[in-house]
Amino acid sequence: MSERTFDNFDQHASQYRKIHSQNVKISGADSFYFAAHKVDTLKAFEKNNTIRILDMGCGDGAVAMFLEKEFPSFKINAIDISAESIALANQRKLTHTTFEQYDGKIIPYDNDSFEIVIIASVLHHIDFNWHRQFLQEVHRVLKIGGRIYIFEHNPANPITRYIVRTCVFDKDAKLLSASYTLDLLKHCGFGNMTRKYMLFFPRMKWLKPLHKLENHLQNIPIGAQYMIRAEK
Repeated sequence: MSERTFDNFDQHASQYRKIHSQNVKISGADSFYFAAHKVDTLKAFEKNNTIRILDMGCGDGAVAMFLEKEFPSFKINAIDISAESIALANQRKLTHTTFEQYDGKIIPYDNDSFEIVIIASVLHHIDFNWHRQFLQEVHRVLKIGGRIYIFEHNPANPITRYIVRTCVFDKDAKLLSASYTLDLLKHCGFGNMTRKYMLFFPRMKWLKPLHKLENHLQNIPIGAQYMIRAEK
């Protein structure tokens, strides 16, 4: 395919966690830490009610694994364009999660199906020309009052830029500023938006006291990642 649309991780799926952990070693944490951190962030906004959640671009199922652990009442659907990643995700044998490959364009669920959609480090692997269509599909499958959570790398952080630049499966990635993502969500019909910057300090144990300060820094746009929550 000559024109990039969606990055497909089939060729990296089997070694994804190993490669990613090596790539983020400078941060003091491994790949699974960052999947768990996203779910921990969700806990500040959501209760463990019985709801249906969609994990968009679920990869090998790491985020879904932590969602099941922290939100055992959630019913989780998880989709990705990578058949190899979905095969690995199914090997986790999660009890409340259904993994499914899809075409990256049409979400294979009915209108108003989900209370929550989580999109964790996915949009920078999608060509900017496809962003609006991608999020309009998310808007379609969310219920009225449903919440979308987007996690993305912050291009304003130099360590983030270095990690992305040196990662083999990020070679085509283009990072999104938080202001761009907010505008994109607004144009796709979302409202009541909240932005939070995260991961200001390396995750070494001796820096743990500083980690507790990060909630007080969430409006400072230099965190390694950001989260945006919006509602339909």
